Amino acid sequence: MSDLHPFPLTRKRPMKLNTLLTLMVCATIGSVLLVVFALYSAQITRATRDDVKDTALGIARTLADTPEIKRGLMESPQADIIQPIAQAVTKRNDLLFTVVTDMQGIRYSHPNEALLGLHFIGDDLPPALEGKENVSVNRGALDEALRVFTPVYDDEHEQIGVVVVGISLYKVEKQIARSRLNAVWTILFSILMSSLAIWGLVRVLKRILFGLEPYEISALFEQRQAMLQSLREGVLAVDIHGRVTMINHTAREILLLPAGKQSENASEPLLSGLREVSQTGIARQDQEISCNGRLLLCNMVPVKSQNQVIGAISTFRDKTEISQLMQRIDGMVNYVDALRSHTHEFMNKLHVILGLLHMKRYDKLEEYIIQTAHNYQTDIGVIQRKVKSPVIAGFLLGKMHRAKEAGVTLTLADECLIPDTANEEQVAVLVTVLGNLIENALDAMEGQAEGEIGLLLHYQHGWLSCEVSDDGPGIDPVRLEAIFTKGYSTKGENRGVGLFLARQQIQNLGGDITVESEPGVFTQFFVHIPWDSERNIA
Repeated sequence: MSDLHPFPLTRKRPMKLNTLLTLMVCATIGSVLLVVFALYSAQITRATRDDVKDTALGIARTLADTPEIKRGLMESPQADIIQPIAQAVTKRNDLLFTVVTDMQGIRYSHPNEALLGLHFIGDDLPPALEGKENVSVNRGALDEALRVFTPVYDDEHEQIGVVVVGISLYKVEKQIARSRLNAVWTILFSILMSSLAIWGLVRVLKRILFGLEPYEISALFEQRQAMLQSLREGVLAVDIHGRVTMINHTAREILLLPAGKQSENASEPLLSGLREVSQTGIARQDQEISCNGRLLLCNMVPVKSQNQVIGAISTFRDKTEISQLMQRIDGMVNYVDALRSHTHEFMNKLHVILGLLHMKRYDKLEEYIIQTAHNYQTDIGVIQRKVKSPVIAGFLLGKMHRAKEAGVTLTLADECLIPDTANEEQVAVLVTVLGNLIENALDAMEGQAEGEIGLLLHYQHGWLSCEVSDDGPGIDPVRLEAIFTKGYSTKGENRGVGLFLARQQIQNLGGDITVESEPGVFTQFFVHIPWDSERNIA
């Protein structure tokens, strides 16, 4: 039923669910039935003995009140008055014996007529001779029996004898065994019904658990947890009522939720979207949500069980991180393009030098080499001396060629000096910001006969100040603040994200960005961000 690998042979294989559940339920039911049977047996034994005793007492009292018994005790045992009555009562009630004695313990009746006139055997007779009813278990001339003693009184209420009724203990135990047998049949029926209930319960549970065993479920849960926590994307799930049921570490980091804090404090726009998806059952793809100053790219899908929506789950990632990665890739591509372009130019220069050598025009060769070296110093050499980060240097070199192709001059100020940094986030933000500002300037000056973009980068005391200016058409003063709003653009639909992302990333680093502009004259952006320099530059 599952793709889980079987447990290694060196590890003890856990019991299956049906075996474990059967053993547990059987042990519980068996223990309960055993206790019930013990209590029932004790109660049956006591109730049966009490019933037998009451029956015997009733027979003895009836005989003690019989006039013939009283009259017989006035005669001798050989008068044969009491013996027939006692024998008839013994046979009628299936008793072991019915014995009547006088005050000296002499028998007037007995199943064995040879014992008539002899003294009664047993030390349990004296209390009855004193007028007390008593019950005992004792052995006499016949067998061990339950013996009941009742005094006999004459008409003047003077005790004249004792009636003793004996019931065989074997018959008592036989009656108790019959009662216990009924209990056994009841317990066996209970076991049968319990077995059927266990079988049905196991089948229902197996169907609910998709046929998985407990150890397979635990293994799947551990794998699921490891998978969720290893994802670079945030994962957040809610149930049908909108309560958060799952959140991984990455989601907590993106949503700024410390470990152990309630997940209901997550981004309200994100939770609202998930609740709506769980109610409508309609998935949402690549939706952008703003959270804690970040732009999240979210996918939300409903979670269904048996074609019923039971919740929703969202995977999301910080879009600023994706944008930073794209800007970094753009910088590297521009750097490679610039190197490729310079490679072609260098090969062309080598061909010129070779041709001048063949022509022995050494004066022109010297002039050409000096001019080439000067161009290198004013182009690549200047950038490499002022910008120590190879990524930013390659990026600027690419932008210079891009501006040159657009008929615009991109000038790097003489005061520029940027130390290298190991903080990739700061490099990515700088590339994103400069890329957006330079591209916006190029777009603004499109169609102009000529134009110039000025760039000043200055590091001091852990902060990097950037100024990007252009002599384009400028920005209307009433629109200066709106240009940083997401979706605001004068270039058409699906634009207006660059400056929004740039400002968002700058603020996340703890920096700021401002703009000044005079329509028809200039536009100038000022950027101030922290910069973790690897060297101390005055």
